[in-house]
Amino acid sequence: MTSEARNTSHTVTEFILLGFPCRWEIQIFLFSIFLVIYILTLLGNMAIVCAVRRDPQLHTPMYILLANFSFLEICYVNSDMPNMLANFLSQTKSISFARCLLQLYFFFSLGTTECLFLSIMAYDRFLAICRPLHYPTIMTVKFCGSLVIFCWVYGFLWFLIPVILVTQLPFCGPNVIDDFLCDLGPLLALASACVPIPGTVLICGTMSSLLIFATFFYIIGSYTLVLRAVMQVPSVTGRKKAFSTCSSHLAVVFLFYGSVMMTYVSPGSGQAEGMQKFTTLFYSVLTPFFNPMIYSLRNKEMKDALKKVLGGP
Repeated sequence: MTSEARNTSHTVTEFILLGFPCRWEIQIFLFSIFLVIYILTLLGNMAIVCAVRRDPQLHTPMYILLANFSFLEICYVNSDMPNMLANFLSQTKSISFARCLLQLYFFFSLGTTECLFLSIMAYDRFLAICRPLHYPTIMTVKFCGSLVIFCWVYGFLWFLIPVILVTQLPFCGPNVIDDFLCDLGPLLALASACVPIPGTVLICGTMSSLLIFATFFYIIGSYTLVLRAVMQVPSVTGRKKAFSTCSSHLAVVFLFYGSVMMTYVSPGSGQAEGMQKFTTLFYSVLTPFFNPMIYSLRNKEMKDALKKVLGGP
């Protein structure tokens, strides 16, 4: 029996999330900035959800997926930002063991769901541009709904095993996490300070890498075929519209995957102790903040629908 299996008792009852340690005045300043980002992120993504729901012209698979993606972003920022904001004002900066693992599960499950949604959105654009004659019969509203359900269900199932493995790890004393949330890498690092956990690190790293690279290469492959098809479109207007839609999707893909790959391909490897929190901040806070702007600025239908929601002319 390995040392991982022998010792599953937890002497740690809470963790300390260091967040962004600095003077109190700077903590208040950072709190104000992130509070504004949080509110704007919620408002921006809620506006997209409302716009798609209220405008019958947007009741198409592409916009249904976009509305669900925006709802996902709302859930995603709520998995980490409220606790981060409270931490700025806290003197102890502590989080209980149970709350920490619960945050880990929801944060990773929502992140997995985001990878799946980006893949499904790439598939939708591939069908629409590369298989336009078959698109209406394949990508029906019913099939689109099935894809949405698949993303949510599979997203919350994928990381059950790693999270269960983390709950069985021995946290024997060190409980300070140099991050603003309970992330996988720092938790594995704390546990490995007690006993060697190569098996858990391998399983978590493999599942993270498999998910990230499989979805990323699928997305890149899909858009490679899409862009090749767009180049063959005879109409300049048609090419421009297709490029606008695809460039918006690709911008979100590179924003999200660029920082995710830096963080989770090898969790617990000591990557960037001090840098991990900034890469996590980028994809978990800033990407959901920029998404509404990216998807609406270059999309005329979405801009018109948002004007109606916001009461514009």
